[in-house]
Amino acid sequence: MNRREAKLLLEEGTEYSGWSCGAACSVAGEVVFTTGMTGYPQALTDPSFKGQILVSTYPLMGNYGVPVPAKTERAAVDQYGIPLYFESDRIQVTGFVVSEICENPSHFAAGSSLASWLHNQGIPLICGIDTRALTIQLRERGVMRGAILVKGTQALSPDEGYLKNPVAVVSPPEPRIYNASGKPHIALIDCGAKSNILRCLLARNVAVTTLPWNYDIRTVDYDGLFLSNGPGDPKSCEKTIASVRSAFDKGKPIFGICLGHQIMALAAGADTYKLLYGHRGQNQPCIEVGTDKCYITSQNHGYAVRAESLPTGWEPWFVNANDGTLEGIRSTQGPFYAVQFHPEGCPGPRDTEFLIDRFIQSIARSQA
Repeated sequence: MNRREAKLLLEEGTEYSGWSCGAACSVAGEVVFTTGMTGYPQALTDPSFKGQILVSTYPLMGNYGVPVPAKTERAAVDQYGIPLYFESDRIQVTGFVVSEICENPSHFAAGSSLASWLHNQGIPLICGIDTRALTIQLRERGVMRGAILVKGTQALSPDEGYLKNPVAVVSPPEPRIYNASGKPHIALIDCGAKSNILRCLLARNVAVTTLPWNYDIRTVDYDGLFLSNGPGDPKSCEKTIASVRSAFDKGKPIFGICLGHQIMALAAGADTYKLLYGHRGQNQPCIEVGTDKCYITSQNHGYAVRAESLPTGWEPWFVNANDGTLEGIRSTQGPFYAVQFHPEGCPGPRDTEFLIDRFIQSIARSQA
């Protein structure tokens, strides 16, 4: 593995020195951290990280490699063409920051090392960073713009990586239908949907039509509407919000996750805000309101719904046991509900995957 001197520069001037172990290029983006110990192949390909430099709080990354054949660098896909081991068809992060990188992975499914995979995909990886100190700084000050600067490459300023509406970048350009003969028919507004959302839905033999974030859903005949995850500020998705608002009038079941949770809240008339450092990892505890049940959930988001802004006819459904942020909402007047966490997991626990079953069951009830 070829190493070059590199550093991480934060917008307020702090520098962290390390080594470049991935692609030899400089990049800029929003610097965020994740608390996951494993699951980096899925996290790095999650479209919710578009435009961001990801910091791993766990010190050692890459010990089990990446399940990509070394000769082709192409991911294996299922019968629908969906990647088997990744959450999209490419690496979505702008850069990756770790304390220590494993150069010789050991796993039966490893086809490539993490560093080689990132290098071949043109993504910089900087190691040798004190990620614990960096995480403390991000927790106290909040997420910041930053730049990975690799010696010998064109330098960038932290501001150069800003994406005003990253959803428009990761959302598909046109509709696509999966398992057309399945039932019921679910329209999925794809704001950067993870692959495992599709896997979970198709495993239940439903038909799924994925739609661009700004598609006019009034022209689509569906039985249920699914709002996906995605990157960035939900308020930048004005066309999606308007679509969901019009979908309320149809009365058909709607289920949203992550960004979809925020979009549903905005469509209902609530407000959202940016969290200091967000929730990113596979270990966020969420309590179901009105019960004593606490679920461990997988999350990746930097914005949240303001609980006190919920209008009449809506109520809290889940709250975060760590900081009390709102993690789920539901309507008391129709089959509309959403959660901030990822029921499909990947990476992380799938303890709440039953919520997808509840959504499909609610469609069946609405058709009875």
